Amino acid sequence: MHKITNMKASLLSAVLLLGSFALGGLAHADTVAKNPMPEVTPEFFEQGQQIYLERCSFCHGLLGDGEGPAAPYMDPRPRDFTLGTFKFRNTVSGELPTDANLFRTVSRGLPGTGMQAFDDDIIKSGLNENERWAVIAYIKKFVPEFDDPEFDPIKTGMVLELPANRPPYSPELVAKGKEAFLAAKCWSCHGKTGRGDGNKEFRKDDWGFPIRIRNVTHPWKIKGGSEVEDIYMRFTSGISGTPMPSFVKTMSEEDRWALANYIKSLQHKLTDHQVLKAAMVEGDVSLDPVDPKWEMAEPMDIRLTGQVVVPPRWQNPAIEMITVRAMFNDKDISFQLVWDDPFKDIKHDKSKEMNPSELQKVGIYNSYVQANGQITRELETFRDAVALQFPIKPPEGTQKPYFVRGDSSNPVNLWMWSADKAEAGEAGTSEAVVRGWKQNPKAQKDEQQQVVSQSVWDQGQWKVVIKRPRLTEDKNDVQFTEGIFIPMSANAWDGSNGEHGLIMSLSTWYFVFLEAPMPMSLYIYTLLAVLVVGGLGYRWARKEEAAGPEDV
Repeated sequence: MHKITNMKASLLSAVLLLGSFALGGLAHADTVAKNPMPEVTPEFFEQGQQIYLERCSFCHGLLGDGEGPAAPYMDPRPRDFTLGTFKFRNTVSGELPTDANLFRTVSRGLPGTGMQAFDDDIIKSGLNENERWAVIAYIKKFVPEFDDPEFDPIKTGMVLELPANRPPYSPELVAKGKEAFLAAKCWSCHGKTGRGDGNKEFRKDDWGFPIRIRNVTHPWKIKGGSEVEDIYMRFTSGISGTPMPSFVKTMSEEDRWALANYIKSLQHKLTDHQVLKAAMVEGDVSLDPVDPKWEMAEPMDIRLTGQVVVPPRWQNPAIEMITVRAMFNDKDISFQLVWDDPFKDIKHDKSKEMNPSELQKVGIYNSYVQANGQITRELETFRDAVALQFPIKPPEGTQKPYFVRGDSSNPVNLWMWSADKAEAGEAGTSEAVVRGWKQNPKAQKDEQQQVVSQSVWDQGQWKVVIKRPRLTEDKNDVQFTEGIFIPMSANAWDGSNGEHGLIMSLSTWYFVFLEAPMPMSLYIYTLLAVLVVGGLGYRWARKEEAAGPEDV
Protein backbone atom coordinates (compact mmCIF):
# COMPACT_ATOMS: atom_id res chain seq x y z
CA MET A 1 0.00 0.00 0.00
CA HIS A 2 2.87 2.34 0.87
CA LYS A 3 4.47 1.74 -2.55
CA ILE A 4 1.20 2.55 -4.30
CA THR A 5 0.86 5.80 -2.33
CA ASN A 6 4.41 6.81 -3.23
CA MET A 7 3.78 6.00 -6.88
CA LYS A 8 0.67 8.20 -6.86
CA ALA A 9 2.66 10.95 -5.18
CA SER A 10 5.33 10.85 -7.86
CA LEU A 11 2.73 10.90 -10.62
CA LEU A 12 0.96 13.85 -9.00
CA SER A 13 4.24 15.74 -8.71
CA ALA A 14 4.96 15.16 -12.39
CA VAL A 15 1.47 16.20 -13.47
CA LEU A 16 1.46 19.38 -11.40
CA LEU A 17 4.96 20.39 -12.43
CA LEU A 18 3.97 20.02 -16.06
CA GLY A 19 1.01 22.29 -15.40
CA SER A 20 3.15 24.81 -13.56
CA PHE A 21 5.73 25.08 -16.32
CA ALA A 22 3.36 24.83 -19.32
CA LEU A 23 4.44 27.60 -21.71
CA GLY A 24 3.25 29.00 -24.97
CA GLY A 25 6.09 27.24 -26.80
CA LEU A 26 4.02 24.06 -26.84
CA ALA A 27 1.94 25.59 -29.60
CA HIS A 28 4.66 24.52 -32.04
CA ALA A 29 3.54 20.90 -31.83
CA ASP A 30 2.44 19.03 -34.95
CA THR A 31 -1.21 20.10 -34.80
CA VAL A 32 -2.33 18.68 -38.15
CA ALA A 33 -2.39 14.92 -38.58
CA LYS A 34 -0.66 13.45 -41.60
CA ASN A 35 -3.42 10.85 -41.91
CA PRO A 36 -7.11 10.68 -40.89
CA MET A 37 -8.17 8.60 -37.90
CA PRO A 38 -7.77 4.89 -38.72
CA GLU A 39 -10.72 2.53 -38.62
CA VAL A 40 -11.68 1.87 -35.01
CA THR A 41 -11.19 -1.88 -34.71
CA PRO A 42 -11.40 -3.70 -31.35
CA GLU A 43 -7.59 -3.85 -31.27
CA PHE A 44 -7.27 -0.12 -32.03
CA PHE A 45 -9.85 0.72 -29.35
CA GLU A 46 -8.06 -1.48 -26.80
CA GLN A 47 -4.78 0.27 -27.58
CA GLY A 48 -6.43 3.64 -26.92
CA GLN A 49 -7.94 2.36 -23.68
CA GLN A 50 -4.54 1.23 -22.41
CA ILE A 51 -2.94 4.58 -23.28
CA TYR A 52 -5.79 6.43 -21.55
CA LEU A 53 -5.43 4.39 -18.36
CA GLU A 54 -1.68 4.96 -18.23
CA ARG A 55 -1.45 8.57 -19.41
CA CYS A 56 -4.83 10.31 -18.94
CA SER A 57 -6.89 8.75 -16.17
CA PHE A 58 -4.89 10.26 -13.31
CA CYS A 59 -6.37 13.65 -14.24
CA HIS A 60 -9.49 12.86 -16.27
CA GLY A 61 -10.60 9.87 -14.18
CA LEU A 62 -11.22 6.24 -15.05
CA LEU A 63 -14.75 7.15 -16.16
CA GLY A 64 -13.71 10.24 -18.13
CA ASP A 65 -15.62 12.46 -15.70
CA GLY A 66 -12.70 14.71 -14.79
CA GLU A 67 -12.46 13.24 -11.30
CA GLY A 68 -9.00 11.68 -11.37
CA PRO A 69 -6.83 11.72 -8.19
CA ALA A 70 -4.99 14.87 -9.35
CA ALA A 71 -8.13 16.80 -10.30
CA PRO A 72 -8.78 18.56 -6.94
CA TYR A 73 -5.30 20.09 -7.10
CA MET A 74 -5.63 21.55 -10.58
CA ASP A 75 -7.02 24.86 -11.84
CA PRO A 76 -8.55 24.72 -14.36
CA ARG A 77 -10.00 21.30 -13.65
CA PRO A 78 -9.39 18.45 -16.11
CA ARG A 79 -12.11 18.13 -18.76
CA ASP A 80 -15.20 16.09 -17.91
CA PHE A 81 -15.63 14.28 -21.24
CA THR A 82 -19.00 12.79 -20.32
CA LEU A 83 -20.74 16.18 -20.60
CA GLY A 84 -19.66 16.60 -24.22
CA THR A 85 -18.56 20.22 -23.56
CA PHE A 86 -15.34 20.97 -25.42
CA LYS A 87 -13.84 24.45 -25.33
CA PHE A 88 -11.42 24.61 -28.25
CA ARG A 89 -13.06 23.86 -31.58
CA ASN A 90 -13.65 25.36 -34.99
CA THR A 91 -17.28 24.27 -34.96
CA VAL A 92 -20.41 26.32 -34.36
CA SER A 93 -21.03 27.35 -30.74
CA GLY A 94 -22.41 24.46 -28.70
CA GLU A 95 -21.39 21.79 -31.23
CA LEU A 96 -18.98 18.91 -30.68
CA PRO A 97 -15.41 19.25 -31.99
CA THR A 98 -14.09 17.57 -35.12
CA ASP A 99 -11.52 14.78 -34.96
CA ALA A 100 -8.95 17.32 -36.16
CA ASN A 101 -9.81 19.61 -33.22
CA LEU A 102 -9.25 16.79 -30.74
CA PHE A 103 -6.00 15.79 -32.43
CA ARG A 104 -4.73 19.37 -32.17
CA THR A 105 -5.48 19.59 -28.44
CA VAL A 106 -3.92 16.21 -27.63
CA SER A 107 -0.86 17.07 -29.74
CA ARG A 108 -0.11 20.61 -28.55
CA GLY A 109 -1.63 20.54 -25.08
CA LEU A 110 -3.20 23.60 -23.49
CA PRO A 111 -0.69 26.25 -22.34
CA GLY A 112 -1.29 27.49 -18.82
CA THR A 113 -2.99 24.26 -17.69
CA GLY A 114 -2.00 20.77 -16.58
CA MET A 115 -2.80 19.45 -20.09
CA GLN A 116 0.62 18.69 -21.54
CA ALA A 117 1.54 18.23 -25.19
CA PHE A 118 1.64 14.59 -26.32
CA ASP A 119 3.32 15.05 -29.69
CA ASP A 120 6.44 12.84 -29.57
CA ASP A 121 8.27 15.35 -31.77
CA ILE A 122 8.41 17.82 -28.89
CA ILE A 123 8.34 15.58 -25.81
CA LYS A 124 10.36 12.38 -25.56
CA SER A 125 7.66 10.61 -23.57
CA GLY A 126 4.95 11.65 -26.03
CA LEU A 127 2.78 9.59 -28.35
CA ASN A 128 3.21 8.96 -32.05
CA GLU A 129 0.40 9.94 -34.41
CA ASN A 130 -1.25 6.52 -34.43
CA GLU A 131 -1.22 6.38 -30.61
CA ARG A 132 -2.78 9.82 -30.39
CA TRP A 133 -5.56 8.72 -32.74
CA ALA A 134 -6.09 5.58 -30.64
CA VAL A 135 -6.57 7.49 -27.39
CA ILE A 136 -8.88 9.97 -29.12
CA ALA A 137 -11.02 7.05 -30.35
CA TYR A 138 -11.29 5.84 -26.75
CA ILE A 139 -12.08 9.31 -25.33
CA LYS A 140 -14.93 9.74 -27.84
CA LYS A 141 -16.67 6.72 -26.30
CA PHE A 142 -17.29 8.80 -23.15
CA VAL A 143 -19.56 11.09 -25.23
CA PRO A 144 -22.68 9.31 -26.57
CA GLU A 145 -23.32 12.08 -29.10
CA PHE A 146 -20.19 11.08 -31.03
CA ASP A 147 -21.93 7.78 -31.88
CA ASP A 148 -24.81 9.61 -33.55
CA PRO A 149 -24.61 8.58 -37.24
CA GLU A 150 -25.77 12.06 -38.22
CA PHE A 151 -22.88 13.70 -36.41
CA ASP A 152 -20.46 14.97 -39.01
CA PRO A 153 -19.80 18.69 -38.55
CA ILE A 154 -18.01 18.91 -41.87
CA LYS A 155 -20.90 17.43 -43.88
CA THR A 156 -23.53 19.35 -41.93
CA GLY A 157 -21.76 22.67 -42.44
CA MET A 158 -21.06 23.21 -38.74
CA VAL A 159 -17.34 23.89 -39.30
CA LEU A 160 -16.24 27.51 -39.16
CA GLU A 161 -13.64 28.66 -41.65
CA LEU A 162 -11.01 31.36 -41.42
CA PRO A 163 -11.64 34.44 -43.61
CA ALA A 164 -10.81 33.77 -47.25
CA ASN A 165 -9.38 37.26 -47.77
CA ARG A 166 -7.28 38.01 -44.73
CA PRO A 167 -5.64 41.44 -44.76
CA PRO A 168 -2.07 41.44 -43.43
CA TYR A 169 -1.19 42.78 -40.01
CA SER A 170 -0.97 46.57 -40.15
CA PRO A 171 -1.40 49.61 -37.86
CA GLU A 172 -4.65 50.43 -39.69
CA LEU A 173 -6.02 46.93 -39.09
CA VAL A 174 -5.04 47.09 -35.41
CA ALA A 175 -6.76 50.49 -35.05
CA LYS A 176 -9.92 49.04 -36.58
CA GLY A 177 -9.69 46.09 -34.19
CA LYS A 178 -9.47 48.45 -31.24
CA GLU A 179 -12.68 50.12 -32.40
CA ALA A 180 -14.36 46.69 -32.51
CA PHE A 181 -12.98 45.91 -29.02
CA LEU A 182 -14.59 49.06 -27.63
CA ALA A 183 -17.84 48.75 -29.59
CA ALA A 184 -18.41 45.13 -28.53
CA LYS A 185 -17.56 46.10 -24.92
CA CYS A 186 -14.87 43.44 -24.68
CA TRP A 187 -13.28 45.74 -22.09
CA SER A 188 -16.15 45.12 -19.67
CA CYS A 189 -14.58 41.72 -18.96
CA HIS A 190 -11.01 41.88 -20.29
CA GLY A 191 -10.32 45.45 -19.18
CA LYS A 192 -9.37 48.41 -21.34
CA THR A 193 -5.74 47.27 -21.48
CA GLY A 194 -6.59 43.56 -21.92
CA ARG A 195 -5.29 42.57 -18.47
CA GLY A 196 -8.52 40.84 -17.38
CA ASP A 197 -9.49 43.55 -14.89
CA GLY A 198 -12.82 44.62 -16.40
CA ASN A 199 -14.96 42.47 -14.13
CA LYS A 200 -14.63 43.28 -10.44
CA GLU A 201 -15.67 39.87 -9.21
CA PHE A 202 -14.91 36.22 -9.87
CA ARG A 203 -16.87 34.50 -12.61
CA LYS A 204 -17.82 30.81 -12.67
CA ASP A 205 -17.77 28.20 -15.41
CA ASP A 206 -20.59 25.77 -16.18
CA TRP A 207 -19.16 23.32 -13.65
CA GLY A 208 -19.43 25.86 -10.83
CA PHE A 209 -15.72 26.50 -10.44
CA PRO A 210 -14.39 30.08 -10.16
CA ILE A 211 -12.51 31.36 -13.19
CA ARG A 212 -10.65 34.54 -13.98
CA ILE A 213 -11.08 36.54 -17.12
CA ARG A 214 -8.16 35.90 -19.46
CA ASN A 215 -5.29 38.38 -19.50
CA VAL A 216 -4.83 38.54 -23.27
CA THR A 217 -1.48 40.37 -22.98
CA HIS A 218 0.14 37.13 -21.75
CA PRO A 219 0.27 34.85 -24.80
CA TRP A 220 1.64 31.90 -22.82
CA LYS A 221 -1.66 31.81 -20.90
CA ILE A 222 -3.99 31.81 -23.91
CA LYS A 223 -5.01 28.18 -23.85
CA GLY A 224 -6.52 27.92 -27.30
CA GLY A 225 -3.44 29.41 -29.01
CA SER A 226 -1.94 32.89 -29.22
CA GLU A 227 -1.72 33.36 -32.98
CA VAL A 228 -4.15 35.60 -34.89
CA GLU A 229 -5.93 32.60 -36.43
CA ASP A 230 -6.44 31.00 -33.00
CA ILE A 231 -7.77 34.22 -31.50
CA TYR A 232 -10.15 34.76 -34.41
CA MET A 233 -11.58 31.27 -33.92
CA ARG A 234 -12.26 31.95 -30.23
CA PHE A 235 -14.36 35.00 -31.12
CA THR A 236 -16.15 32.99 -33.76
CA SER A 237 -16.84 29.67 -32.00
CA GLY A 238 -16.93 30.92 -28.42
CA ILE A 239 -15.53 28.88 -25.53
CA SER A 240 -18.18 26.42 -24.35
CA GLY A 241 -18.66 26.15 -20.62
CA THR A 242 -17.37 29.67 -19.94
CA PRO A 243 -18.77 33.23 -20.18
CA MET A 244 -16.90 33.72 -23.49
CA PRO A 245 -19.63 33.82 -26.18
CA SER A 246 -19.53 33.44 -29.94
CA PHE A 247 -19.59 36.76 -31.84
CA VAL A 248 -20.44 35.20 -35.18
CA LYS A 249 -23.94 36.73 -35.19
CA THR A 250 -23.08 40.09 -33.64
CA MET A 251 -19.81 41.01 -35.35
CA SER A 252 -18.84 40.84 -39.00
CA GLU A 253 -16.09 38.55 -40.23
CA GLU A 254 -14.02 41.60 -41.13
CA ASP A 255 -14.33 43.08 -37.63
CA ARG A 256 -13.54 39.75 -35.97
CA TRP A 257 -10.34 39.50 -38.00
CA ALA A 258 -9.38 43.07 -37.11
CA LEU A 259 -10.16 42.38 -33.45
CA ALA A 260 -7.93 39.29 -33.48
CA ASN A 261 -5.09 41.41 -34.84
CA TYR A 262 -5.66 44.02 -32.15
CA ILE A 263 -5.48 41.37 -29.41
CA LYS A 264 -2.27 40.10 -30.99
CA SER A 265 -0.83 43.62 -30.79
CA LEU A 266 -1.39 43.68 -27.01
CA GLN A 267 0.72 40.60 -26.34
CA HIS A 268 3.79 41.11 -24.18
CA LYS A 269 7.11 40.19 -25.81
CA LEU A 270 9.29 38.53 -23.20
CA THR A 271 12.88 39.60 -22.68
CA ASP A 272 15.38 36.76 -22.95
CA HIS A 273 18.27 37.89 -20.73
CA GLN A 274 18.92 37.02 -17.08
CA VAL A 275 21.15 39.95 -16.11
CA LEU A 276 19.47 43.19 -15.02
CA LYS A 277 21.70 46.11 -15.99
CA ALA A 278 21.08 48.89 -13.53
CA ALA A 279 21.14 52.36 -15.11
CA MET A 280 23.52 54.90 -13.61
CA VAL A 281 21.74 58.25 -13.15
CA GLU A 282 22.69 61.80 -12.30
CA GLY A 283 21.06 63.14 -9.16
CA ASP A 284 18.67 61.15 -6.98
CA VAL A 285 17.44 57.69 -7.94
CA SER A 286 13.67 57.64 -8.41
CA LEU A 287 11.15 56.38 -5.86
CA ASP A 288 8.18 57.28 -8.07
CA PRO A 289 6.64 54.15 -9.72
CA VAL A 290 5.48 56.17 -12.76
CA ASP A 291 8.53 58.39 -13.19
CA PRO A 292 9.36 58.67 -16.94
CA LYS A 293 13.01 58.15 -15.97
CA TRP A 294 12.29 54.43 -15.62
CA GLU A 295 12.02 54.20 -19.41
CA MET A 296 15.75 54.86 -19.58
CA ALA A 297 16.51 51.67 -17.63
CA GLU A 298 16.61 48.36 -19.50
CA PRO A 299 13.73 46.03 -18.48
CA MET A 300 14.14 42.38 -17.59
CA ASP A 301 11.26 39.90 -17.30
CA ILE A 302 11.54 37.52 -14.36
CA ARG A 303 9.52 34.35 -14.92
CA LEU A 304 7.85 32.81 -11.87
CA THR A 305 6.07 29.55 -11.26
CA GLY A 306 4.15 27.98 -8.40
CA GLN A 307 6.12 27.08 -5.29
CA VAL A 308 5.98 23.27 -5.64
CA VAL A 309 9.37 22.57 -4.05
CA VAL A 310 8.52 22.44 -0.34
CA PRO A 311 5.21 22.02 1.55
CA PRO A 312 2.74 23.60 1.27
CA ARG A 313 3.14 23.11 -2.49
CA TRP A 314 1.15 25.49 -4.69
CA GLN A 315 0.65 24.63 -8.36
CA ASN A 316 -1.90 27.30 -9.34
CA PRO A 317 -0.01 30.61 -9.24
CA ALA A 318 -1.60 33.80 -10.54
CA ILE A 319 1.62 35.82 -11.02
CA GLU A 320 3.97 34.34 -13.60
CA MET A 321 6.02 37.36 -14.64
CA ILE A 322 7.46 40.48 -13.05
CA THR A 323 9.19 43.11 -15.18
CA VAL A 324 12.09 44.68 -13.28
CA ARG A 325 14.17 47.80 -13.87
CA ALA A 326 16.91 49.27 -11.67
CA MET A 327 18.79 52.56 -11.37
CA PHE A 328 21.60 53.69 -9.07
CA ASN A 329 23.89 56.58 -8.19
CA ASP A 330 26.87 56.83 -5.85
CA LYS A 331 24.62 56.43 -2.76
CA ASP A 332 21.38 54.56 -3.51
CA ILE A 333 19.80 51.91 -5.70
CA SER A 334 16.11 51.45 -6.54
CA PHE A 335 14.15 48.71 -8.26
CA GLN A 336 10.87 49.11 -10.15
CA LEU A 337 8.70 45.94 -10.11
CA VAL A 338 5.73 45.74 -12.49
CA TRP A 339 3.26 42.85 -12.67
CA ASP A 340 -0.34 42.27 -13.72
CA ASP A 341 -3.06 41.58 -11.16
CA PRO A 342 -6.76 42.14 -11.98
CA PHE A 343 -7.74 42.81 -8.35
CA LYS A 344 -6.26 45.27 -5.85
CA ASP A 345 -6.05 43.20 -2.66
CA ILE A 346 -5.25 45.46 0.30
CA LYS A 347 -6.68 43.48 3.21
CA HIS A 348 -5.24 40.53 5.11
CA ASP A 349 -7.23 38.23 7.37
CA LYS A 350 -4.64 36.35 9.41
CA SER A 351 -7.31 34.07 10.85
CA LYS A 352 -7.85 32.52 7.42
CA GLU A 353 -4.21 31.64 6.80
CA MET A 354 -3.54 27.94 6.30
CA ASN A 355 -2.35 26.11 9.38
CA PRO A 356 0.81 24.24 8.35
CA SER A 357 -0.23 21.29 10.53
CA GLU A 358 -3.01 20.58 8.00
CA LEU A 359 -0.33 19.38 5.62
CA GLN A 360 1.82 17.47 8.10
CA LYS A 361 0.63 14.09 6.90
CA VAL A 362 2.58 11.13 5.61
CA GLY A 363 3.67 11.32 1.99
CA ILE A 364 4.22 14.07 -0.57
CA TYR A 365 0.69 13.52 -1.95
CA ASN A 366 -0.85 15.49 0.90
CA SER A 367 1.67 18.33 0.83
CA TYR A 368 -0.04 19.92 -2.20
CA VAL A 369 -2.75 22.51 -1.65
CA GLN A 370 -6.07 21.79 -3.32
CA ALA A 371 -7.20 24.36 -5.86
CA ASN A 372 -10.59 24.98 -4.26
CA GLY A 373 -11.83 24.59 -0.71
CA GLN A 374 -8.57 24.08 1.14
CA ILE A 375 -7.63 27.77 1.08
CA THR A 376 -9.77 30.88 0.63
CA ARG A 377 -9.54 32.20 -2.94
CA GLU A 378 -11.74 35.27 -2.89
CA LEU A 379 -11.55 39.05 -2.68
CA GLU A 380 -10.79 40.95 0.54
CA THR A 381 -9.11 38.00 2.25
CA PHE A 382 -5.36 38.12 1.70
CA ARG A 383 -3.04 40.93 0.60
CA ASP A 384 -1.04 41.31 -2.58
CA ALA A 385 2.70 41.26 -1.93
CA VAL A 386 6.08 40.98 -3.64
CA ALA A 387 9.60 40.31 -2.42
CA LEU A 388 13.16 40.53 -3.72
CA GLN A 389 15.71 38.09 -2.38
CA PHE A 390 19.52 38.50 -2.37
CA PRO A 391 22.36 36.41 -0.89
CA ILE A 392 23.86 38.00 2.20
CA LYS A 393 27.33 36.60 1.51
CA PRO A 394 29.14 37.92 -1.59
CA PRO A 395 28.89 35.28 -4.33
CA GLU A 396 31.91 33.05 -4.93
CA GLY A 397 32.03 31.63 -8.43
CA THR A 398 28.72 30.00 -9.35
CA GLN A 399 27.75 29.16 -5.76
CA LYS A 400 24.42 30.64 -4.62
CA PRO A 401 22.06 29.98 -1.70
CA TYR A 402 19.09 27.66 -2.15
CA PHE A 403 16.59 29.68 -4.15
CA VAL A 404 13.75 28.81 -1.74
CA ARG A 405 14.75 31.15 1.12
CA GLY A 406 18.40 30.06 1.43
CA ASP A 407 19.67 27.82 4.24
CA SER A 408 21.44 28.02 7.60
CA SER A 409 24.86 28.32 5.97
CA ASN A 410 23.76 30.67 3.19
CA PRO A 411 21.02 33.01 4.45
CA VAL A 412 19.26 35.53 2.23
CA ASN A 413 18.31 39.18 2.61
CA LEU A 414 14.57 39.47 1.89
CA TRP A 415 12.90 42.78 0.96
CA MET A 416 9.13 42.32 1.21
CA TRP A 417 6.48 44.82 0.12
CA SER A 418 2.89 44.35 1.37
CA ALA A 419 -0.12 46.08 -0.20
CA ASP A 420 -2.14 46.31 3.00
CA LYS A 421 0.62 48.10 4.88
CA ALA A 422 1.36 50.42 1.97
CA GLU A 423 -2.35 51.29 1.67
CA ALA A 424 -2.55 52.04 5.40
CA GLY A 425 0.29 54.53 5.13
CA GLU A 426 2.70 52.34 7.08
CA ALA A 427 6.18 51.31 5.94
CA GLY A 428 5.14 49.17 3.01
CA THR A 429 8.44 47.33 2.74
CA SER A 430 10.51 45.54 5.36
CA GLU A 431 13.94 43.88 5.44
CA ALA A 432 14.40 40.42 6.89
CA VAL A 433 16.93 37.62 7.13
CA VAL A 434 15.85 34.10 6.18
CA ARG A 435 17.87 30.96 6.91
CA GLY A 436 15.79 28.37 5.09
CA TRP A 437 12.17 27.77 4.19
CA LYS A 438 11.37 26.05 7.49
CA GLN A 439 11.98 29.30 9.38
CA ASN A 440 9.89 32.43 9.28
CA PRO A 441 11.68 35.53 7.97
CA LYS A 442 13.35 37.33 10.87
CA ALA A 443 12.73 41.06 10.61
CA GLN A 444 15.78 43.23 11.12
CA LYS A 445 15.83 45.76 13.94
CA ASP A 446 14.10 49.09 13.40
CA GLU A 447 17.38 50.97 13.05
CA GLN A 448 18.46 48.49 10.36
CA GLN A 449 15.30 48.92 8.29
CA GLN A 450 16.59 51.10 5.45
CA VAL A 451 14.34 50.15 2.53
CA VAL A 452 11.60 52.54 1.48
CA SER A 453 8.93 52.09 -1.17
CA GLN A 454 6.12 53.65 -3.16
CA SER A 455 3.41 51.82 -5.09
CA VAL A 456 0.44 52.32 -7.38
CA TRP A 457 -2.21 49.97 -8.80
CA ASP A 458 -3.90 51.00 -12.04
CA GLN A 459 -6.00 49.07 -14.59
CA GLY A 460 -4.96 45.62 -13.45
CA GLN A 461 -1.28 46.32 -12.85
CA TRP A 462 0.92 46.95 -9.82
CA LYS A 463 3.98 49.19 -10.01
CA VAL A 464 6.18 49.13 -6.93
CA VAL A 465 9.53 50.86 -6.38
CA ILE A 466 11.86 49.76 -3.58
CA LYS A 467 14.86 51.91 -2.68
CA ARG A 468 17.81 51.40 -0.33
CA PRO A 469 21.34 52.73 0.21
CA ARG A 470 23.75 50.72 -1.94
CA LEU A 471 26.22 50.06 0.88
CA THR A 472 25.37 49.67 4.56
CA GLU A 473 27.18 48.76 7.76
CA ASP A 474 24.79 45.88 8.49
CA LYS A 475 26.42 42.47 8.05
CA ASN A 476 23.03 40.96 7.16
CA ASP A 477 22.47 43.31 4.21
CA VAL A 478 23.31 42.65 0.59
CA GLN A 479 25.91 45.17 -0.60
CA PHE A 480 25.57 46.60 -4.11
CA THR A 481 29.12 46.92 -5.37
CA GLU A 482 29.89 47.99 -8.91
CA GLY A 483 31.22 45.44 -11.38
CA ILE A 484 29.83 42.36 -9.61
CA PHE A 485 27.00 40.05 -10.74
CA ILE A 486 24.72 39.98 -7.70
CA PRO A 487 22.16 37.12 -7.59
CA MET A 488 18.55 38.20 -7.25
CA SER A 489 15.24 36.32 -7.24
CA ALA A 490 11.60 37.22 -6.71
CA ASN A 491 8.59 35.95 -4.77
CA ALA A 492 5.02 37.16 -5.39
CA TRP A 493 1.60 36.76 -3.81
CA ASP A 494 -1.84 37.41 -5.32
CA GLY A 495 -4.14 37.78 -2.32
CA SER A 496 -7.42 36.99 -4.08
CA ASN A 497 -5.82 33.82 -5.40
CA GLY A 498 -5.44 32.61 -1.81
CA GLU A 499 -1.68 33.15 -1.73
CA HIS A 500 0.13 33.74 1.56
CA GLY A 501 3.22 32.38 3.27
CA LEU A 502 4.86 29.69 1.12
CA ILE A 503 1.73 29.49 -1.02
CA MET A 504 3.21 31.81 -3.61
CA SER A 505 4.98 32.28 -6.93
CA LEU A 506 8.77 32.19 -7.04
CA SER A 507 11.63 32.49 -9.48
CA THR A 508 15.07 30.99 -9.74
CA TRP A 509 18.17 33.18 -9.53
CA TYR A 510 18.71 36.07 -11.92
CA PHE A 511 21.42 38.75 -11.59
CA VAL A 512 21.67 42.50 -11.15
CA PHE A 513 24.80 44.27 -12.39
CA LEU A 514 25.99 47.80 -11.64
CA GLU A 515 28.41 48.79 -14.35
CA ALA A 516 31.52 50.41 -12.91
CA PRO A 517 32.25 53.89 -14.32
CA MET A 518 35.30 54.17 -16.54
CA PRO A 519 38.19 55.65 -14.52
CA MET A 520 39.39 59.03 -15.82
CA SER A 521 42.95 57.70 -15.87
CA LEU A 522 41.89 55.13 -18.46
CA TYR A 523 40.58 57.90 -20.74
CA ILE A 524 43.86 59.78 -20.29
CA TYR A 525 46.00 56.71 -21.00
CA THR A 526 43.90 55.92 -24.06
CA LEU A 527 44.27 59.49 -25.34
CA LEU A 528 48.03 59.40 -24.74
CA ALA A 529 48.31 56.08 -26.58
CA VAL A 530 46.44 57.52 -29.56
CA LEU A 531 48.69 60.60 -29.58
CA VAL A 532 51.88 58.50 -29.32
CA VAL A 533 50.82 56.12 -32.09
CA GLY A 534 49.71 59.05 -34.23
CA GLY A 535 52.98 60.88 -33.60
CA LEU A 536 55.08 57.86 -34.52
CA GLY A 537 53.08 57.38 -37.69
CA TYR A 538 53.51 61.01 -38.63
CA ARG A 539 57.31 60.83 -38.07
CA TRP A 540 57.55 57.66 -40.16
CA ALA A 541 55.59 59.27 -43.00
CA ARG A 542 57.83 62.39 -42.92
CA LYS A 543 60.95 60.21 -42.90
CA GLU A 544 59.76 58.29 -45.97
CA GLU A 545 58.96 61.56 -47.73
CA ALA A 546 62.41 63.00 -46.94
CA ALA A 547 64.20 59.86 -48.15
CA GLY A 548 62.99 60.34 -51.73
CA PRO A 549 62.23 57.72 -54.38
CA GLU A 550 65.89 56.90 -55.08
CA ASP A 551 66.31 55.64 -51.48
CA VAL A 552 63.29 53.39 -51.60
